Amino acid sequence: MTAPVPGSVPPAGGAAPRGARFGGGASSGREADVVRAPAAPPADAVRAAVNAVYALQRLRAQGRSGEAHVLLCEAVDGPPALLPALAGELHRAGLGADWSILLWEAASLPPDRLAAVAGVLADAGRAADCEELLRQGVARPVEELAGACDALRAEGHHREAYALLTAFVRVRAPEDAARLAGEDPRVLVPLLLEAARAVSAARERDLSHALRVAGLIGT
Repeated sequence: MTAPVPGSVPPAGGAAPRGARFGGGASSGREADVVRAPAAPPADAVRAAVNAVYALQRLRAQGRSGEAHVLLCEAVDGPPALLPALAGELHRAGLGADWSILLWEAASLPPDRLAAVAGVLADAGRAADCEELLRQGVARPVEELAGACDALRAEGHHREAYALLTAFVRVRAPEDAARLAGEDPRVLVPLLLEAARAVSAARERDLSHALRVAGLIGT
């Protein structure tokens, strides 16, 4: 086991579990995307990640799964910029399952935090992780999803906003999509229709009907 790099690590003591799961004219999203090169994690993020993984390995080895979960929740609550480095260290240590738990927790963050984490993962070149996070987040209320979509677009993450909407129309009822569109019809109606078209012709047809019933598009 690798010794930790000097630096602070969030305490993983006997605190009660917390984090997201414990209460704690629009342009195409794809065409408007800004091309970014993956950002290299800063040195302090790498040090924090190494320390966190070392602590997590010790907790897992001692069977202290509850405290290990607390540590993961604290990472979710911390600065999003640290998460790509943590993902890399967890996978290098054979703790990919813990990264999946962390993404599951992050999927229930408030909309602005969810968007921030998704954006950081996208910027770091972790597109698959970003898409998994967004897929897991589509069960939340439509008001929150509208906020997450708006936050992503405001930060220039149009591709991720489009991915969120596509995941939404794939798994949620057309009536839910119409309610989501009603949060910002000018922006969301065309984006949701484009997302539904990408899923299937039948899904686009069903969404168009729901939008007409809701009075958001003409007959």
